[in-house]
Amino acid sequence: MAAATQHEVVAAAQQDVEHDQIHVDEEQPLLAKRSPVVLRDGGGNGGMSPMQKAISQTYQSTAHLATLLPTGTVLAFQLLSPIVTNSGHCLPSNRAMASALVALCALSCFALSFTDSFRDGKGAVRYGFATLRGLWVIDGGAPLDAQAAASYRLRFLDLVHAVVSVMVFAAVALFDQSVVSCFYPVPSEDVRQVLTVLPIAIGVVGSMLFVTFPTTRHGIGFPLSQN
Repeated sequence: MAAATQHEVVAAAQQDVEHDQIHVDEEQPLLAKRSPVVLRDGGGNGGMSPMQKAISQTYQSTAHLATLLPTGTVLAFQLLSPIVTNSGHCLPSNRAMASALVALCALSCFALSFTDSFRDGKGAVRYGFATLRGLWVIDGGAPLDAQAAASYRLRFLDLVHAVVSVMVFAAVALFDQSVVSCFYPVPSEDVRQVLTVLPIAIGVVGSMLFVTFPTTRHGIGFPLSQN
């Protein structure tokens, strides 16, 4: 009798527990309503200040301007700058190598602005340097005839684009934190302001000149035309 009574008590207790669980499940829905998330700083701009937004837009503009530079030169600079500057932790030797890298890349941007390309009778792309007399073919193939080469002769616009290309490359170099940290490890407030404003000014002036004085050349490192 005692064993049977104890068994009945345990069974009754289990029924009470199951009843309480069912009651709780009925009171609490499976998907509780969540309070809406309120975005701060108005409009969901990520909390960016006007200066931060301006700098972000400038990065995008500078990246767009970099497409107007020779692709190989920009790629070489981006690959080598962290190496020669030791990621911004420069010794005097690193600073000398960084100066040489910037100078060589700027010279490359200047010189390649005077290159142009054409397609020969077989459809192969040929490259050359623009001179006062015409196009000097540099890939070892047969030269152009005098009449065709005269259409590629050097113009004042080429000099303008060469200078602007160097300016745009300077802006790209100033946006490279490794290069800036190498030459200015602890910049003063005045230097920091100059390093912030100068690339923006160069980008604006460079974009205006590229749009105002477009070029028809497709030189080494630049996109080719369909023709």
